[in-house]
Amino acid sequence: MTRPLAVFALLVATLLWGFAFVAQKSAMDHMGPLTFSAVRYALGSLVTLPFALMELRRRKVHLTRRQWLLTVLLSLAFFLGVWLQQVGISLTTVTNSGFLTSLYVLFVPAIAFLAIRLRPHPVIYVGAPLALIRIYLLNGARLDALNIGDGLVVAGALFWGIQVFLIGHLARETGLPVFLSVISFIAVAILSALLAPVIEAPDLTGIANGWIEIAYAGILSTAVAFTLQAVGQQHVPAANAAIILSAESLFAALGGALLLGERLSLIGYGGAALIFFAIVMVESFPALQRRLAGSAP
Repeated sequence: MTRPLAVFALLVATLLWGFAFVAQKSAMDHMGPLTFSAVRYALGSLVTLPFALMELRRRKVHLTRRQWLLTVLLSLAFFLGVWLQQVGISLTTVTNSGFLTSLYVLFVPAIAFLAIRLRPHPVIYVGAPLALIRIYLLNGARLDALNIGDGLVVAGALFWGIQVFLIGHLARETGLPVFLSVISFIAVAILSALLAPVIEAPDLTGIANGWIEIAYAGILSTAVAFTLQAVGQQHVPAANAAIILSAESLFAALGGALLLGERLSLIGYGGAALIFFAIVMVESFPALQRRLAGSAP
């Protein structure tokens, strides 16, 4: 896969995640966060599993003990990111959750440096803060009073940062992006199903009433989007991918406008423009630098 195609795959994933925000929010009217996650990721696992098995047979790769341990860590980080974000969203405002979740833009390069001493391209030091600024503008240049929900969203953003780093790292090492994705889906489904009866009161009526939200989140936002993320991140550095994936907030705003009748302010449109500027900058500057270096005598 070429680098531009990988970037396109990541952008499609962010589009699907952005529109899923509406489904995730409305699903909470019918069921708890863990119940929703259990059913969503069970459905995502069923849809993705045949493709994961085909990939495993075709590649004929056996994961090492270290890679299995990292896959367990990936799955745990994925579960904690999903759970904390979903609970946090139910306790705080859309404005706060949209901005605070995007803190993983800063966490990913720090995690990559601490884990494997990987120094990002210098343009990331401009692109990551710029990405946070444009999300702040997209949300109307304001944050409401912070509460416990905001703390949960920030904690979730840290685990999303770990997930973004690990899925890219492992997908490049193993060449098994779909297999790694379905392992993490199954882990989230099992852990959520085990905890839901303890913390919540799941019932079939609530699940039945939220079947549309579950279908969208399970098939498109999980099976398709997270697989596209894993495939795309084989060819895009983690820090760059984090900035590209943060475009999710733009598509969430678009979903709110189309499905909920919400409208961006003028300053919000400025933030939307900065989203694409940040993505173009972190992708074009390093490529231009390499081209100039290659053409130098």
